[in-house]
Amino acid sequence: MTRADVCAAILWTGATLYAVFGGADFGAGFWDLGAGEGEQGERRRALIQHSLTPVWEANHVWLIFILVVLWSAFPEAFGAIMSTLYVPLTLAAFGIVLRGAGFAFRESIRSPRLRRALGRTFALSSVLTPFFMGTVVGAIAAGNVPSSGDGSPFPSWIQPLPIMIGGMFVASGAYLAAVFLVGDARRAGDAGLESYFGRRALDAAAVAGAFAVAGIIALHSEAPYVYDRLLDQALPLVVISALCGIGVLVSLLCGWRRPLRPLAAGAVAAVIWGWGVAQFPYLLPTSLKITESAAPPETLAAVIVVFLVAAVVVLPALGLLYWLSQREILGE
Repeated sequence: MTRADVCAAILWTGATLYAVFGGADFGAGFWDLGAGEGEQGERRRALIQHSLTPVWEANHVWLIFILVVLWSAFPEAFGAIMSTLYVPLTLAAFGIVLRGAGFAFRESIRSPRLRRALGRTFALSSVLTPFFMGTVVGAIAAGNVPSSGDGSPFPSWIQPLPIMIGGMFVASGAYLAAVFLVGDARRAGDAGLESYFGRRALDAAAVAGAFAVAGIIALHSEAPYVYDRLLDQALPLVVISALCGIGVLVSLLCGWRRPLRPLAAGAVAAVIWGWGVAQFPYLLPTSLKITESAAPPETLAAVIVVFLVAAVVVLPALGLLYWLSQREILGE
């Protein structure tokens, strides 16, 4: 394994963590949007707010991590992606800003009208942002990003495969969030909310599965290289994802709560790594390989060293934050 391959694995590790934690964070906003009105709606939104408040900023650290590793270790690929897909990337960045502002300010504003407006801003941005991120991934997988970086700014991502992947990003985030909120509701002793989010998890799982099937069909016609490897080299990961998804459904139907989160996270993580294996050795299928886009060896070595240091220093701190949050030890 070369240094470039190690940095690509680091990049995929960051993408996996962001898909799980950031995806669940976006998904919580999706359920905020559909929480309804009245006392029931307020109870659902209160649980979402309580679950997100301690960790929502930490959940999106991984996006910065991905961008830094990409432009440091693979500058040519970074330039090609940014110059071709700047439209959905800009829309996603705009959504992140609006989402953060809506979430942060809606609890400190006294005017009911402004609070509702900020709440809707947070919720709608939580749906649109992962959608545009998904179209970026879909455009890359479809081979619509040339290594020269002169791809079309609109047709490159407004195609069936990128649209399908965008929808799958929204649905998988909603699925993760509902699973996570089932545990939060149970810990809060609210059987009604536990049942509510359990049903939503089942619904979101069905929708995410439908998008996944549609995405595979679109892969066959738009990205034959990735499709062929997905059903060959990456097939074990596809199977693992399916088994984890079945495990979540069985756990929900049987009332088992402990295995829910690991299984849901495993299902999403297996999809991310399946995508990585399917397009290997390309970073931009089929125009730019990992080794061709890699920075000089000294830069790659520095990225690896910094990652190892961060793994020792940052990961335990984030783990402690999540542990304290889950056990309701953090103060207001």
